[in-house]
Amino acid sequence: MNGNLNDSTSIYLQIAAMLEDNIVRDLLLEEEQAPSTNELAKAFSINPATAAKGLNLLVDEGILYKKRGIGMFVAVGSKQKIIQKRKDSFFETYVRSLVDEARTLAIGKEELMAMIEQAAADKT
Repeated sequence: MNGNLNDSTSIYLQIAAMLEDNIVRDLLLEEEQAPSTNELAKAFSINPATAAKGLNLLVDEGILYKKRGIGMFVAVGSKQKIIQKRKDSFFETYVRSLVDEARTLAIGKEELMAMIEQAAADKT
């Protein structure tokens, strides 16, 4: 399991996000077994109930599924589901606020697009 815990958000949300990251990066593949609550608890020195809460969040979202008596597994289509969820969040969090600020500053569509293209060129 890759990642470190911090104080920015709840631990169970960080556990879920780390598992999602591992799925998106193909470190956890579809139909592959996810780390158990005990493995996560040991790896991060956390309460197993906290680890279980992170895993169950992903079960509720259809990212993981349970095989009774065996453990949690990555559901088919999970990677695309996570990517779409993150794209939707990116749009709502960043793009909408960017466009709202551009309107406030009277930046037109063409000028905004030129700024975005410049920023993209600067980073490559």
